[in-house]
Amino acid sequence: MTTPDTLPDTATPHPVAAADLAPHRVAGPRRWWDWVLAADPGLGQLQAGWRSLVAMVTSLAVGYAMAEALHIPDMIGMMVAGMMGLMSAFAVAENTWDRLARAILWMPFPYTAVLWLCASLNGHRTTQMVLMISALALTFFLARFGPLALITGMMLFNGLMVGMLAGIPAALVGKAFAVALVSAAAVLATRLLLCYPMPREDLLRTQRAFVVEARRVADAAVDALDPDADPERAVRRMDRSLRRLNITTVTIDGRLAQPEIAADPAAAELLHRHLFDAELALRGIGQATTELTRRPVPGPLREALAVGLVLARDTPLGQAEGLRPVAARIQDGAEAILRDAAAPADDVEAAVLARRIGHLLESLADSLRNWLTVGHTTSTSAADVPFQPTVALENNRLPGSAGPARRVLAAGSETGWRRAIPFVRVPAHAAVAAAVVCPIADAIDPHRFYWGLVGVMITLFGTNTTHERLRKFGHRMVGTVIGAVLGIVVLHLIGRDHVYATLAVIVAGLAFGAWGMQRAYACWVVGLVVALVQLYALTTPDSGMNHLLGERLLDNGIGVLVATACAALIFPLSRRTVVKEAERGYVDALAQVIAQVEQRWSRPDEPVRLRGAARAVDAALSQVQSVVRPLVRMPLGVRGPAAEHRAALLATATGHARALAVAADIDVDLAPRLAERARLITTTLTASLKELDRFFASGGEQEGAEAGSGTDTGTATRTGTGPGTGPGAWRRISPLVRELEAELAPAAPGPRARRLATALRELDALDETLAAYAEQAGLPVAAEGRTAQALATPMQRRTRSLVAAWNEPRHREPARTGAARVEGSVHCAAHPDGCPAWVTVISARGKRLAKSPVTGGRYVVEALPPGTHTLVISGSRHTPRAELVTVAGPSGTVRHDVELGAGAHT
Repeated sequence: MTTPDTLPDTATPHPVAAADLAPHRVAGPRRWWDWVLAADPGLGQLQAGWRSLVAMVTSLAVGYAMAEALHIPDMIGMMVAGMMGLMSAFAVAENTWDRLARAILWMPFPYTAVLWLCASLNGHRTTQMVLMISALALTFFLARFGPLALITGMMLFNGLMVGMLAGIPAALVGKAFAVALVSAAAVLATRLLLCYPMPREDLLRTQRAFVVEARRVADAAVDALDPDADPERAVRRMDRSLRRLNITTVTIDGRLAQPEIAADPAAAELLHRHLFDAELALRGIGQATTELTRRPVPGPLREALAVGLVLARDTPLGQAEGLRPVAARIQDGAEAILRDAAAPADDVEAAVLARRIGHLLESLADSLRNWLTVGHTTSTSAADVPFQPTVALENNRLPGSAGPARRVLAAGSETGWRRAIPFVRVPAHAAVAAAVVCPIADAIDPHRFYWGLVGVMITLFGTNTTHERLRKFGHRMVGTVIGAVLGIVVLHLIGRDHVYATLAVIVAGLAFGAWGMQRAYACWVVGLVVALVQLYALTTPDSGMNHLLGERLLDNGIGVLVATACAALIFPLSRRTVVKEAERGYVDALAQVIAQVEQRWSRPDEPVRLRGAARAVDAALSQVQSVVRPLVRMPLGVRGPAAEHRAALLATATGHARALAVAADIDVDLAPRLAERARLITTTLTASLKELDRFFASGGEQEGAEAGSGTDTGTATRTGTGPGTGPGAWRRISPLVRELEAELAPAAPGPRARRLATALRELDALDETLAAYAEQAGLPVAAEGRTAQALATPMQRRTRSLVAAWNEPRHREPARTGAARVEGSVHCAAHPDGCPAWVTVISARGKRLAKSPVTGGRYVVEALPPGTHTLVISGSRHTPRAELVTVAGPSGTVRHDVELGAGAHT
C-alpha cells in the first residue's frame, strides 16, 4: 500500500448554495437518459411520437366503439376517427390548451362537409377528381393564413380522398360527423391529459441538453489531449461537439420566444446573456484544445489540462464555483513555463493556450453561476432591455430555407400583378402538377389514383428549392422500399387474422414515423409504409402485395417528379437565388452587430443587445448552411463548391462575431480623438457590409466565387470597380485598427483595456475573414489608401497549416501497459449507503488510462503501468476530487481509499 500525495483541494465549500437556485431537472446529477436529451433537445421528436401514439390509439378505439353504437361498418368508423387522430398528431402542435382545443375541435366540420359533397357526387368521377385537385391547390393557398386555415385545407383534401376511397353514402354522413366530432373530443381530452403542452418544461429540458453538450465538449477536449490520439479524429469530434452545442443554445433562444416562456422578459434576457457567455467560453476551450493537438505539449502541462478538464466535465452544475480551483491549477502550470526564460518556443505557445483555457474556465464558472441566480435576480429599472426573440423556430427546429425563399419572393413581387405571386405560386404548382398526375395515376390504377396526388402534396410542403425536392424524392423512394420490406416481414410474423396485433403495428409504425420525421423524412416514410402494409393486407392477397406496393412507389414517384418539374418551370425560384438571399440576410445580421458595437461605444447610456444580435448571426448562418449543402447535388448548373467555401468563411466570421459581442460590451472612455478613430473603424466596416449587400441586391456576377479563388484584379479594373476607385469595393480596416492599437498601447492595463484590445482584435479578424468572403463573392477588396493584393483566405491558411503539421513526422511514445491494479473504497459520511461515482485514471503524460464505476462503495482499476497517476473521483452528489497515487512496479495491487466529505451536494 502506498501513501498518496495530495493535490489542491477541488472540493472547497463555496459560500453560495447555488444548487437550489437552478431547477433540479437542469442542475441535477448525470442520468442515463441524458443522451436522449442531447440527441433531441427539448424532446420535440419524442413528444411528436408520443402524441401520435396517444391520438391514434384514442381515435381508433373511439371510432370502433362509435361504429358499434351507431350500427355503421367498423371500417368506416375507424377510418373517419383515425383521420382525426392522425391529423391532430401531425398538424396540431399548439402549446396552449385553448389553441389546441380550437384546432382539434374544428377539424370534423370541414372534413364531414366534403364527405357529404363527395357522397352527393357519387358516380361523377371526373367531378370528384377536379374537386380533389382544387382542394389540394386550396390547401397550399390557405397555408399562408395561419395554422387553422392550413388545417381547414388539409381536412378538405383528406375528406374528399376518404370519401372517394371508402364510398361513404350520403345517408351515413350524419353518423360519420358524429364519429368525427366524438373522436376529436376524445383525442383532445387524452392529449390534454397525457400530452399537455408544457413549454416551460420543454425549455428546462433544452437547458439540460446544453449541460449535456457542455460535458461532451469537455470530454472531447480530454480525448484530444491524449498524446496518442489521432489529431484528425480528435479535431472532427471536437467540431461535432461544438456544432451540437451551438444548435442547442440557438434552440434555447427560440424557445424563450414562445408563449408562456418569456413571461418575465428581464429574466429571459439574463438567461440569454449568460448562456451566450457560457457557450462562448466552451467554444474557446474547444478551439484552444484543437490548437494544442497540432503542437507538442509538455507532459506536466498536458496532465494538468487533462485532469482539469475531467474535473470540469464532472462538476455538478450547482457547484460551478468548483471550476475556479481547476482553472487556477491549469494557470499555475502555464505560468511556470512562461516564467522560464529558457523554455522552448513550442512549450511557450502551448502554455499560452493552456492559460487561455484556464481563463475560459473561470469565465464559464461566472456564466454558470449567474445563470443559476437568474431566479433570484429581478430588475425594476425601466431602462432594462426587454427580451426580444432573435431566433424563430419552425416546428421546433432551427429555420431553414423558408426565410430566404420568402424574402426572394417578396423582393420580386412588389409591383403590379406580381404582388399576387407569393399567394398563388405554390397553389399553381399544386394545381398544374395534380392535373398532370391525376390522369397518369388513374390509368395505372383507377382505385388508387390519389397516391399520385399524395406525391404532389408531400413534395411541395416544406420545400423551397429543386435540391430540397429531389432530396425528398430520394427519401421517399428509399423509405418506401425499406418500409415495404419491413412491413411484409412483420405481416408474415403476425399473420392476417390478428386484428389487435395488426392495429398495434399500424399505431407503432405511425408513432415511429412521427418521432423520426424531424430527424429524417425517410424515417417517417418507413413507419408509414409499415403501417400501410398491414392495412392493405386486409383486402389484398399475398400474391398481389408486391404489385400493389410497386404501384404505390410508382405513383408517388411520378407525383414527386411532376411537382418538382412544375415548381421549376412555373414562377421558378432557383437555388442560386435563394443561396444569395441567405448570404445577404447573413450580411445584414452581421451589420446589426457592428452597428450595435458602435452604439455601445458612442452612446453607452442607450440599451443594446449585442449578444442577441450575435445570436441572430447564428440563426442567419444556419439558414445559409441549410441551402448550400443539399443532400442531392445537381450534376449540372453548379460550377464548383464556391457556396460551401463561402459558408465556411461565414462560419469563421460567426465565431469572431460572438467573441466581439462579449468583448465590446463595455463602457469605452476614450479621448475624443481616439473615440473618433474607433468610430471610423466601425463605420468603415459597416460601409463595407452595406456595399456587399448592395452587390448582392444588384445581382452582381460572382466571378471570383465560381473560380474558387480571389477576384482577378485585372478583371476588377476593367469593370471600373477596382480597388481604390471609391464605391464598389470592400475597404479593409486593418490599418485603422493597428493605428488605434498603437495609440492605446501606452495606456495603463486593466480589465476594460484588455477587453477593448480583444474587441479590436476580433474586429480585425472579422474584417480579414469577410474580406476573403467578399473576394469569393466577386466584390473587389481594397485596403485604405492602396491597391490590395490577392489574399489567402483564413480557411486556406488553416488548411495549409494543418497539412504542414500533420505531414510532419511525429514521435509517439509506445503505449505502456502493465498488470498493476489500484483498488479501494469510496466513502462518504453524509451518504453511508454509498455514493454513485466513477474513478478516472490519468497518467503523468495526460493520457486517460482507465475508467471504472464505484460499485457498493468500492472500485477496481486494472492494467495500470508504473508511475504516478491522477485519480479523479466524480460523484453525482459531490464536487469531483483529484488525488495522486503511485504505482511502484509493473505488477501488484495498490490500495487507495477516498473519503468524500467536503462539498456534498444532494
